[in-house]
Amino acid sequence: MIQDRYAIKAQKEEINGHLMYKKLAKRDKKNSELLSKIASEELKHYYTLKKITQKDVKPNKFKLFLFNILEYLFGITFVLKLMEKSENKAQAKYKFLENKYPEIKSLLEEEEKHEDELIKLINEERLKYVGSIVLGMNDALVELTGTLTGFTFAMQNNKLISLAGLITGIAAALSMAASEYLSTKTENNEKNPFLASIYTGIAYIITVALIILPFFFPINPYISLAITLVIGVAIIAVFTYYISVVQDLSFRKRFTNMVSISMGVAILSFLIGLLARSILGIQV
Repeated sequence: MIQDRYAIKAQKEEINGHLMYKKLAKRDKKNSELLSKIASEELKHYYTLKKITQKDVKPNKFKLFLFNILEYLFGITFVLKLMEKSENKAQAKYKFLENKYPEIKSLLEEEEKHEDELIKLINEERLKYVGSIVLGMNDALVELTGTLTGFTFAMQNNKLISLAGLITGIAAALSMAASEYLSTKTENNEKNPFLASIYTGIAYIITVALIILPFFFPINPYISLAITLVIGVAIIAVFTYYISVVQDLSFRKRFTNMVSISMGVAILSFLIGLLARSILGIQV
């Protein structure tokens, strides 16, 4: 029966949640007590569902492994938000099961309580500086994809393009970090100006390193440029997904806006590069 299949799926989600919350509780000392409490409740829910299914269900080891990797890369907030989405899916299954199994009602109430507690729990330092990270990454993507596109069509030499791009990127990163420091200092908010500048500068430099990388290989500069643009779109996709999860924003709208701006600047720079090469008669 479909109710039984839903119960088994919900049971698997509960054991996954129990193990993940338990692991997060060991890592996050600040919120350890709350996370341990939720882990215990998830285990209790597992046994409640086991009485219905009369089966032991093994956790999804790949999902747990993936969540662990994501927690290291993107922080506890990102993982908790993803788990919250899983909780929402579980709640839909519980509502389907509620009519047949009365004991599901209390389980559903506790699941809804988890969501409220998790929202209050989230207080990760890096979230204060998301704006600084976005500033550094966006500027690097828009400026460097445009700059590299212009350099490619003007110079057509990977060594020169990579050298010019690297110098431009490092100088721009230092400039952006300094600007963010001064801007944050004048805003008089809870953000530390020094940390804000560090987040902006690091985000800028990492983005620069990734999009310049193809030009360090001895291949056709136009192929390098194509790879750079693909990397740029991939960076936008990954970071936009992160922002959309932790801040509950629309992924599609934000992604479309960022890609349109970056690619628009690249196309404009391509035209400027061709024009400069033609007018100045540069042959490299």
